[in-house]
Amino acid sequence: MDIDEAAAVDVEEEETHTHSKEHPGAGKKVSHTKLQRYDSLDAEAATISHGHGNGSKAFDMRTILILAFQSLGVVYGDLGTSPLYTFSGAFPKGIVHKNDILGVLSLVYYTLIIIPVIKYAFIVLHANDNGDGGTFALYSLICRYAKVGLLPSHEPEDREISNYQLEMPSSRLRRASKVKSTLENSRNVKHFLLFIAMLGTAMVIGDGIITPSMSVLSAVGGIKKATEAMTEGRIVWLSIAILVLLFAVQRFGTAKVGYTFSPILTIWFFLISGIGIYNVFKHDPSVFKALNPAYIIAYFKRNKKDAWISLGGVILCTTGAEAMFADLGHFTVRSIQISSCSLVFPSVFLAYTGQAAYLHKFPENVGDIFYKSIPGPLYWPMFVVAVLSAIIASQSLISGAFSIIQQSLALGCFPRVKVIHTSSKYEGQIYIPEVNYMLMIACIAVTAAFKTTEQISNAYGIAVVSVMTLTSFLLVLIMLLIWKTHILLIIAYIITIGVIELIFLSSVLYKFTQGGYLPVAVGVFLVVVMYVWNYVYRKRYTYEFENKVPVDELRRIMVQLNFPSLPGIAFFYSELVQGIPPIFKHYTENVPSLHSVVIFVSIKSLHIRTVPLEERFLFRRVHPRELMVFRCIVRYGYMDLYNDESSLERALVDRLREFIREELRALPATRNSEDLMKNGSEMDGGETASDKAKEEYIKRREMVEREVEFVDREYNERAVHLFGVNEVVASKGSSFGKKVMIDYVFNFLKRILRHSNDLFGIPHKRVLRVGMNYEL
Repeated sequence: MDIDEAAAVDVEEEETHTHSKEHPGAGKKVSHTKLQRYDSLDAEAATISHGHGNGSKAFDMRTILILAFQSLGVVYGDLGTSPLYTFSGAFPKGIVHKNDILGVLSLVYYTLIIIPVIKYAFIVLHANDNGDGGTFALYSLICRYAKVGLLPSHEPEDREISNYQLEMPSSRLRRASKVKSTLENSRNVKHFLLFIAMLGTAMVIGDGIITPSMSVLSAVGGIKKATEAMTEGRIVWLSIAILVLLFAVQRFGTAKVGYTFSPILTIWFFLISGIGIYNVFKHDPSVFKALNPAYIIAYFKRNKKDAWISLGGVILCTTGAEAMFADLGHFTVRSIQISSCSLVFPSVFLAYTGQAAYLHKFPENVGDIFYKSIPGPLYWPMFVVAVLSAIIASQSLISGAFSIIQQSLALGCFPRVKVIHTSSKYEGQIYIPEVNYMLMIACIAVTAAFKTTEQISNAYGIAVVSVMTLTSFLLVLIMLLIWKTHILLIIAYIITIGVIELIFLSSVLYKFTQGGYLPVAVGVFLVVVMYVWNYVYRKRYTYEFENKVPVDELRRIMVQLNFPSLPGIAFFYSELVQGIPPIFKHYTENVPSLHSVVIFVSIKSLHIRTVPLEERFLFRRVHPRELMVFRCIVRYGYMDLYNDESSLERALVDRLREFIREELRALPATRNSEDLMKNGSEMDGGETASDKAKEEYIKRREMVEREVEFVDREYNERAVHLFGVNEVVASKGSSFGKKVMIDYVFNFLKRILRHSNDLFGIPHKRVLRVGMNYEL
């Protein structure tokens, strides 16, 4: 029986549950129902509190407004600084016809309205996964509603997050069921969806590499207008210094960065909108005619192929739109909508309008339009704010990269890295040191190699449009499967937004050899890394599942070892949730002794944002009772913190005590005793049934308290954490490709990663590593 078949058998035993709606907290008791519900070894899974709303966290309006202000410094830097380079990117060869200015301005207007405003602010933001955005959040959401994930972590209770069984039959529900069935029954489709999620993640990371280089070079380049002493080489070195500073401040966290950067971005938006209004009234108020889309048609008739090529520059006005979704976990849907619609988009619209009005009089300045259109007295103040804003522009994709990588970690699609939560007040604000350094080195390399923004803008366009297109593909699946949107609305979305994005994609791909290869190369590299890691992760899990230690053999091993032989508690860690991992048998064969208390700890990641603390630990006892062997599933959501302040070790022992006490009340004999105590009757010898039951109950309680005292005593004596160091190799007869993936690529990645105990904050002096070879 394989893993999928085992899960299918477990589905037969699904029951109705009451989901906890309380906020995670300490001191919660384990319910009797949950204690009885699961098999002790093979049917454990999670019943998780969750929400089905649009993911807008339950904050009051004051907090939402604070988050909206913070988002200005985190989300919109890239979108807000796009006026630095959009017009120059759309007219790389200069302006031939003055009406082309209105045509491009009209394209900018409607591109901004259709993609960042309509698509992202009012559609995509609602496709979040319990408040988290990004490509992997979309993929995770689809995995929750249809069994399309390739990771072997499916359990019956994971499927209960879906509400399909609560809906009345309808044509849309039947359509959704057909889509669900198609997805679940095709392994090729499952692989394709995982590939799309990986590619989207890779392109966001690639965008996070290109954005800082593009923004900083564009802003710093403006100094050439003031002094000829600033050569191209000096501009590059100054840009690199600024980039190093930018990545150095990431460790302070999103909240501090947001509070620091947001006032600067607020000033920036007021300045660009004010300068835009000034240029409109001074040079050409008639540019508002570009609101008429007829100018777009005329522009394409006049320029044909050149107009199509210029779309690669026009799309730069939407750079950073994906950050509105990728950074959602740091904020809320409402806060993003408020900040974008009240300040960001109106300011950017006015900035582009003012630039177009200026170009009507001075078309020869299109290559340096932003700085040329600034009124003289404002040049230096604007230059300073532009450089600061360009630094901030990089923040949006850096924060988005942190969020989306954390999501892919939980799905087994990214090598282990340390995730630091930087805010105790706001969920989702994180910092990943390894990724931060990787992005910094890559940004410096791109800046030093390309030196100018022309080729970087070509790469930029491909990264931006690729992520948008992949997001639309997954969004259509969500419309069909989860939202059950009317088919006419889905078709309308595809033939408008979908087709528009494909047209833009075709344009940016035209410049593939002129720098556009960069995000593709980065994307391919990251997809290979993620696919290899995920492939071996699944293979390794399948190996452990097929070679798990049966219950009878576990008991036999324990008896042969003449337990207990060593004082203390031993924690055996693995990711296998369906049984005892084979590493245990390997350990006992080489070290023929065990500790007085043994706990098998299985770390399980769920397709859900967070797991309430009171539902995180699921204990089961391995019988007979005197063995003192337990199984514990520790369940995490993809935004949960692994190495929090309270150590995992202490939490496990505390929850074990609770389990032992609650286990007593869950026993049928105990419940019968309680009933007899309440309704006792006279027995022979004058003794009542209630007296007999009370005596029995007291004995059981004393036994439980002795067990609890025994656990405390052994914990105080010693606690040892055993982690499996699984050396995976390709089995004999494997193909050349499989050998390369497992023997070289995966093992190289594994050697440079942090160990599991580093992730859980376990002291090194209490860690033992058990080596074992897996032939996959």
